[in-house]
Amino acid sequence: MASLAAIEPGLSPGTLPKEESVVPVSIFAPDCGDDLSGTECFEDGENVNGESEDHLDFTSKLTLVSPTGEQYDSLLRQLRERMDEGCGETIYVVGVGSDGGDYGLDEGDMEASVATVQSLCEQIEADMILLRERSDAGGKVRDYLIRRRVGEEDFLEVRVAVVGNVDAGKSTLLGVLTHGELDNGRGFARQKLFRHKHEMESGRTSSVGNDILGFDQEGHVVNKPDNHGGSLDWTKICERSSKVITFIDLAGHEKYLKTTVFGMTGHLPDFCMLMVGSNAGIVGMTKEHLGLALALNVPVFVVVTKIDMCPANILAETLHLLQRLLKSPGCRKIPVLVQNKDDVIVTASNFSSERMCPIFQVSNVTGDNMDLLKMFLNLLSSKTSYREDEPAEFQIDDTYSVPGVGTVVSGTTLRGLIRLNDTLLLGPDPLGSFLSIAVKSIHRKRMPVKEVRGGQTASFALKKIKRSSIRKGMVMISPRLTPQATWEFMAEILVLHHPTTISPRYQAMGERLSNVWVCSWLLVYCGDAQFTIKVSAIFILGLCLSYNHTKMGPVQSCYATGMSIVIFLTFSPSVHCGSIRQTATILTMNRDCLRTGDKASVHFRFIKTPEYLHTDQRLVFREGRTKAVGTITKLLQSVTKAQQAKMQSTKKGTMSANEEAGSAPRPDSPSAGQLPPKSGGGGRRRGGQRHRGKALNSTASPTSQQHTPAVAGVSTTA
Repeated sequence: MASLAAIEPGLSPGTLPKEESVVPVSIFAPDCGDDLSGTECFEDGENVNGESEDHLDFTSKLTLVSPTGEQYDSLLRQLRERMDEGCGETIYVVGVGSDGGDYGLDEGDMEASVATVQSLCEQIEADMILLRERSDAGGKVRDYLIRRRVGEEDFLEVRVAVVGNVDAGKSTLLGVLTHGELDNGRGFARQKLFRHKHEMESGRTSSVGNDILGFDQEGHVVNKPDNHGGSLDWTKICERSSKVITFIDLAGHEKYLKTTVFGMTGHLPDFCMLMVGSNAGIVGMTKEHLGLALALNVPVFVVVTKIDMCPANILAETLHLLQRLLKSPGCRKIPVLVQNKDDVIVTASNFSSERMCPIFQVSNVTGDNMDLLKMFLNLLSSKTSYREDEPAEFQIDDTYSVPGVGTVVSGTTLRGLIRLNDTLLLGPDPLGSFLSIAVKSIHRKRMPVKEVRGGQTASFALKKIKRSSIRKGMVMISPRLTPQATWEFMAEILVLHHPTTISPRYQAMGERLSNVWVCSWLLVYCGDAQFTIKVSAIFILGLCLSYNHTKMGPVQSCYATGMSIVIFLTFSPSVHCGSIRQTATILTMNRDCLRTGDKASVHFRFIKTPEYLHTDQRLVFREGRTKAVGTITKLLQSVTKAQQAKMQSTKKGTMSANEEAGSAPRPDSPSAGQLPPKSGGGGRRRGGQRHRGKALNSTASPTSQQHTPAVAGVSTTA
């Protein structure tokens, strides 16, 4: 049913090699029989009739007809386990034995089996929704969706990241799904999702957007836009929904890659929807985004858009290239083309294996196959389990200042349970300390609630704290954990791509020295000290630098100690770990250098502020594009209370010294004329120059000009 020759009448059966045809969905069906390829669906121990590999004694299809007391208790325990694994929902097949060989029931046995399953659902407070009924020579088989009942203020939540190349139709598809109105072919649907004026003008997403799609207990969409402005009332949607799909709309353009990486790591998506334009094919950032999802172990399904305007031969070529990419050694996916509702149920039942990759073909203008995509989204269930008995932890991915409310933070609850008026520890701040803070209100999808659990996104209004004191990457954590901030950590990394080599003292996202120009202002790190320098001349063999007196003291004091000075440009952050996005340097590693495809154990150090980390956390190490992925293996240097007190006293002493200096002349500072105003500005400095002047404002050291030029390279010594 899913070979390319079958769906495209213009193709002959010999057009595509047999081994490269799209895998039919039937091999994943419970009645796959002796088909060896069908064993893929049972990799994780999942099976039909609620049986797992640990309970293989229920092989008969008649087990549910009249179970004994012991069998009933075992069935109930297994159903609870499956509901916990699926975060409150699962697909249950009635009429098939646990081995898949005993198939079909007559009318009487089917009704008795359904009554047994209904009794099991009442025990765990869940509802049964019939998905399909099949008839065969052996009898009837039914598929049911079992979903936990939720209260008025609660709902199941699944997060789906939407990625793909620019102009693939990501925002347009989300506009059609969430607002229930087809596109006009000229970007009408996407205008309702954009947040900024330049996005509306260019038609390209540049920030992380969030949209929701609600389903009631029967699986019907509850989104009803306002008749006047076309906006969605998230509160009403959540009140009527038993399940909410949160779409994380990410940018497709290459220059917004760091925003896309932050959305994939900081918003913790359960699934990834890769968008491919049928007329353009696999181009641009498509492979980059697919590789990012694979590196983060996020299950991927593909949506091919614009099939209404694409010729048949171009569509076939796009599908051909897509399935070759998914089957490649780097992906090792099984592409499955979805064409009807039976295919949707089979793919949704076996999607948890992470080997299967469903492919949908839709049109935002005509609405073709849009019902299949909605049905698939309704059946998606997260496989990430969260325990409520653990100490609470909440990661912050954005901050707001709401008039009349105060400071508001948004993010994801990683574990535990957070209630209204709970007192948590917020941090780490630049000194590595954590501040006790109270939660005065909680909102989920703009709806006020009294508590949030692990895996749920929420927004907290905090008491007595300014927004400027909070940044992305901070956490709110239970005081029972006594958290400590970390400057340095070890990680096992895999280099996906790099143009040259990575060596110790390498800083991702930093400009190469060949890109340093005369009069460039740089930031220098020497041990724990930092100061600014200005490039006065560039030689073939080295850099001649003019040094400045800064808050940390004269630069020659560091030269006198013979310490190595490492030059970094203040550019963009490079290490993404959860909602943390900060530049880190490589201090040491167990190999001399790293090239594409190499693995190594690397010692990192953050250059700006300490962070709160866990072992086994995934990280992405990037420079312009995704370069390496890895896992944190060890936390090395934590900020102790004694160090926090010392840094606090040093900070106070520095501030008092600056106050005593008063209005002393600073001839070498940018405000003294070294940074001329732009032409046409009437002699006024712009806002960016004003801030840069504050950062670089310092007094020159007369003795610093006596030093010889530094040798070209990443590091120099006195």
